[in-house]
Amino acid sequence: MNVENDVIDNLAELERFLLIVEKGGLGLEGVAGVGLATNNADGSHFVAVFGDNHKLLLARGVTAEIFESGKDMVKNGVKPKH
Repeated sequence: MNVENDVIDNLAELERFLLIVEKGGLGLEGVAGVGLATNNADGSHFVAVFGDNHKLLLARGVTAEIFESGKDMVKNGVKPKH
């Protein structure tokens, strides 16, 4: 799994990460979606960027609090601010 060392620990940072992925700012090709997941080996949580055939392209750790409170944001996308 390609998990960066820094863990997302607030909703604003999760929102920034999702927007960067959505706008193609990470140079990832074939992005099909994002989701929150749990590592079976150690129980840590992460936000995952998936490509075709559910292939993991990138993952970034999230705190337990963000795993719970960020579910709607990941599921429904980031809403534009007016």
